[in-house]
Amino acid sequence: MIRIEKLRILNGEKELVDLHFGIDKSLALVGESGSGKSLTLKALIGMLPSTLKLEMDLQAPFELKRGETLAFIPQNPFTALSPMTKIRKQWFASEERARELFGLLGLEWGLFDRYPPQLSGGQLQRVIFAIALGGDPKLLLLDEPTTALDPHLREEIARLLVDLQKRFGFATLFVTHDINLAAKICEEMLVIRKGRVVEQGPSRKILEHPAKDYTRRLVEASFAHREFRQ
Repeated sequence: MIRIEKLRILNGEKELVDLHFGIDKSLALVGESGSGKSLTLKALIGMLPSTLKLEMDLQAPFELKRGETLAFIPQNPFTALSPMTKIRKQWFASEERARELFGLLGLEWGLFDRYPPQLSGGQLQRVIFAIALGGDPKLLLLDEPTTALDPHLREEIARLLVDLQKRFGFATLFVTHDINLAAKICEEMLVIRKGRVVEQGPSRKILEHPAKDYTRRLVEASFAHREFRQ
């Protein structure tokens, strides 16, 4: 269990984020744009702007080190890798590990020697997952990793993430505005607004019986968007 007893982000005297939460197996951090989701992720991976101040009380059975115990998957797979460098040259684990993960992710081995622009969006997102898991992380942070994908691929990546988590046992913090997708991926959910906790608990319970009006609006918007896209 990873416990964040305190996570405060300040811009001068203005408090932007004030959260506390735990991550057991999988936690979805849900909220609209500007709610503080991305700032929270940046705080955990040490990428906050120097103009902001961080106060954090973290309790975990391991030290959070990006590239070792901590892996991060960004929002847009097309900007995550150098377009002028083959996948092989951007891989930092063993080739044996690459073959294992490519197989599990349904990727042809020949893609290992291609350039990122030669891959489809779905293929590239799977490659990003493989690279992130190459170092066998204990915590995987995901910043809306399915936003750039079409609805079919989004569902596919969601199922894949659940399967990988069960297989390798890493914890997941999944950041998204899509509360419906979050419930499919994560057991627990934390709904935030303007950097504060609105509601937290089991994902299915929150999705089916939201206690707060703000959460209810997120649920309605998520399903309306899905129906529109279909």
